Amino acid sequence: MRNLRLILILASLLASCSRTNENYKRQTQDPESLHRSVKAITDRIVYDIFSPPVASRIYAYTSVAAYEAMVPSDKNCQSLAGQLHGLSALPQPDSMLEYCFPLSSIQALLMVGQSLVFSEGDLDLFHAEILKEFKESGIPSAVYDRSIDYGSKIAKHILQWSTQDNYKESRSFPKYTILASSPGTWKPTPPAYMDAVEPHWNKIRTFVMDSAQQFKPARPIHFSTTNASEFYKEAEAVYKVGKSLTKDQKEIASFWDCNPFMMNVRGHVMYATKKISPGGHWMNITRAACNKKNANFMQCVEAYARVSLCLADGFISAWDEKYRSVLIRPETYINQYIDEDWTPFLQTPPFPEYTSAHSVISGAASVALTKLLGDNFIFVDSTEVEFGMPPRSFKSFFEASDEAAISRMYGGIHYLRACEIGKKQGREIGYFIDSRLKTHFQSRTVAKK
Repeated sequence: MRNLRLILILASLLASCSRTNENYKRQTQDPESLHRSVKAITDRIVYDIFSPPVASRIYAYTSVAAYEAMVPSDKNCQSLAGQLHGLSALPQPDSMLEYCFPLSSIQALLMVGQSLVFSEGDLDLFHAEILKEFKESGIPSAVYDRSIDYGSKIAKHILQWSTQDNYKESRSFPKYTILASSPGTWKPTPPAYMDAVEPHWNKIRTFVMDSAQQFKPARPIHFSTTNASEFYKEAEAVYKVGKSLTKDQKEIASFWDCNPFMMNVRGHVMYATKKISPGGHWMNITRAACNKKNANFMQCVEAYARVSLCLADGFISAWDEKYRSVLIRPETYINQYIDEDWTPFLQTPPFPEYTSAHSVISGAASVALTKLLGDNFIFVDSTEVEFGMPPRSFKSFFEASDEAAISRMYGGIHYLRACEIGKKQGREIGYFIDSRLKTHFQSRTVAKK
């Protein structure tokens, strides 16, 4: 009888441990912790006012770190080592021991993020909070410590890789020299007349593209000030649209503004309005799409990695052309040759016009998400709700990228050609990256091109 009682107690304890074990596994596999962590990095990017290209670099390194820390959890997934330029084989976990790989993924993502933002103190607080949640899930101490250690090793490897991309060196490169004697070239625009942003971004190491020049777009229209010229007509089209914007066009322009350099002028006082970057907007769309698809943790880190790599290479490609053509902005042209009192609906960002970078990265990101989740994927984009705008619904990622592109003309900050050619440039980048990156050993079902 005594032995039977001991057996029953032992069985009860084992069952209790098993339930605890399953509870923590179920809780820690919820990708909401990943989505919150990516959003925490986005919030820091907004607060620190990183330029769109720099923001895309942060998203790429943090997302790749999160992905790589999760790869060992799925035998069908493979590392990006050897696929991304300069990324060598990453540390591997002990196959004989238990890990909580979502915890490792969060640890890797946030460690990398803390190293790449300025206001790391706030990210530290979020990091501590989310690690506390993992601890309270019932995760065994040994598994917790082992998982944190593994995520930290991945983060250190990714950070070492990031030091070799020429970013640090580019901080000391000379500023862009304004070509005052060339009337068709970019000049600083009101109200802040800021210096040109990141004129040497094409020197940054690409992630997947062969080079910054690989997807060089068609040349912009030849500059001219004569009324019958094609260039004048392009500028006049922006002017006319801007003078008669509909309510819907204004809403579209505002929704996709994503200008972290927005400056407000009140008398002699000038201050910035902090906004999400174009890349951050598409990272938010990725979250919304993953939630609708009820994607698991591994699928979410894959989505973030693929989208962020499209954003990063897309900005390198767009910036390469911007500082090759250094084309005059519509605002400058229209004020000089059409109407000196005209102002665009949106504030012109501080860099050359051609091509539209928002169109490029939207085109690339839309391909990545379509390939992962399919075409005709209906979703609601609530990105701008926190900035005072209502959500917008889209029938597909391509429809969203179409709207993002044309929004730049509605806003008066791009000619139509820059939007159309930019979107084409971006989609070519997206298809190239999709064909080059292998995240699965077995081919996945994808949408048709």
